[in-house]
Amino acid sequence: MVDFDEEKQEKRLEEMRKNEEEDVSRILAGRYGYNYLDLSSIPINSDALRILNEEEARATNTAVFQMVGKKIQVAIISPNDEKTISILNRLSNDGYFPAVHMVSRKSLEKAWGRYKDLSYSSESTAGTFDIASENVSVLMEKVKHVADIEKFTNDLLGVKQTYRISKIMEIMLAGALALGASDVHLEPEEKDVRMRFRIDGVLLDTFVFDKSTYNLLLSRIKLLSGLKLNVKDEAQDGRFSIKIKDNNIEIRTSVIPGAYDESIVMRLLNPKSIAVSLEQLGIEKRTLNILIEQISKPNGMLLITGPTGSGKTTTLYAFMRKIYSPDVKIITIEDPVEYHLDGIVQTQVEEEKGYTFLAGLRAAMRQDPDVIMVGEIRDPETAATAIQAALTGHLVFSTLHTNSAAGAFPRLIDLGVNPKTIPSAMHVAMAQRLLRKLCDFCKVEKEPNIKENKIITETLESIHDKTYLDGIQTKKIFEAKGCDKCNGTGYKGRIAIVEAILSTREIEEAIVNNASDREIKEVAIPQNILDMKQDGILKVLKGISSIDELGRVIDLEIQQ
Repeated sequence: MVDFDEEKQEKRLEEMRKNEEEDVSRILAGRYGYNYLDLSSIPINSDALRILNEEEARATNTAVFQMVGKKIQVAIISPNDEKTISILNRLSNDGYFPAVHMVSRKSLEKAWGRYKDLSYSSESTAGTFDIASENVSVLMEKVKHVADIEKFTNDLLGVKQTYRISKIMEIMLAGALALGASDVHLEPEEKDVRMRFRIDGVLLDTFVFDKSTYNLLLSRIKLLSGLKLNVKDEAQDGRFSIKIKDNNIEIRTSVIPGAYDESIVMRLLNPKSIAVSLEQLGIEKRTLNILIEQISKPNGMLLITGPTGSGKTTTLYAFMRKIYSPDVKIITIEDPVEYHLDGIVQTQVEEEKGYTFLAGLRAAMRQDPDVIMVGEIRDPETAATAIQAALTGHLVFSTLHTNSAAGAFPRLIDLGVNPKTIPSAMHVAMAQRLLRKLCDFCKVEKEPNIKENKIITETLESIHDKTYLDGIQTKKIFEAKGCDKCNGTGYKGRIAIVEAILSTREIEEAIVNNASDREIKEVAIPQNILDMKQDGILKVLKGISSIDELGRVIDLEIQQ
């Protein structure tokens, strides 16, 4: 005789019914062209749930379970339900942007079950991932080193799941801000997931997560960023904001598929980090005066060149702040708008909707601007239109991806710009890099070795205007050591090294004769403007940075 376990059998049937219900929802979602979700594994945001009261949600078979600003995630059972359609239309009319997901009734019951918790939930500011300012203040006082992040995170790994993920997010983001990180990298490996902070342009290991914690973090970050949870084999980009006291900080999220799991990079766009004046960038005084003179003209073009992360955006914003006044109309076309500036019209490229740099530039020309900032010149049409704008009474700022200031001229020709129009339109081309500054608390004085001395001597000899060397000593330099003040790196903060070339008659002749970068640089020598190598060596001799750091940023090869 076989014993029949009725309770066990009922559990199995219930599990089968649940799986069958989820399978049906998944199939219907695909048929109707919607994303399918199982809310049993997804955290429900209390603020999002409040957008509809419980009675409305149950009557319309919907639930709002996540929100970022006005972007909301809405779960529905059927897209054909008239009441569902009506409530989605109402949400759109109220200014929300619903992303609709099809779910099972079991999922909706899970979401509706959270309404009973709302009276116990603290309300946060709608549209932001709220971090209590008092928590951040305490954390910022405690976090002195990247090792502190590991300690605080380890303390949370054994607590309740939902609370744990929220607190880890707070520690991760607030800790990154406390340490002045520009990016947070989450990188899955074979057995675990590594978290790194980019501080002063260099990545530092911060913490190692287990895979299960990371999977929850990944879902949380995707929801906050408005990304698709069920898409794991495509790159996705999104953004959200966090609020610390009265300061809104934008977080730009990039998720890409990897060998072990999806990899995340979050860029922290802190308005305080961009609020730097031209004078604070560290540009050599004579070069700075030349640049200020050029941007004070009513028309023409200024191009900044350099790789990603070389501070081009910060410098462009500093230029715009320098020339802004109530009687000047400034329009920007950016990809994306990283920081918001008062008094300036900023627009964002949306290529999928046809709003490219070219379309934005053409539209901006119809807005009667005095100054136009184009985030990047990438194609022949944008290059030609920007040159035309500079020739017709507008001051144009933009960027190019070349290695040097001299390289900007041949690059424009490669993009199809008429060489004869370049000198008339472009007043100045500049290039820059960001150099880490030595930590004032632990830098160590030393004498240059043979190779370093040769680099220094050769570079100083290449400076034709010897007045640059007034007060410069050559007998000692400094190197990095590392202490608690600088996270053991030996460096704290960054400074720009800059070179610039003005459009003169000699430069015009070189361009028309199809000169190379090197030839243009030689023609520009009589302008007596420091190049990046010369600027960097002078900063090394002044004890601002080290020769090792300069060699990391630019080529210090000794000429034979």
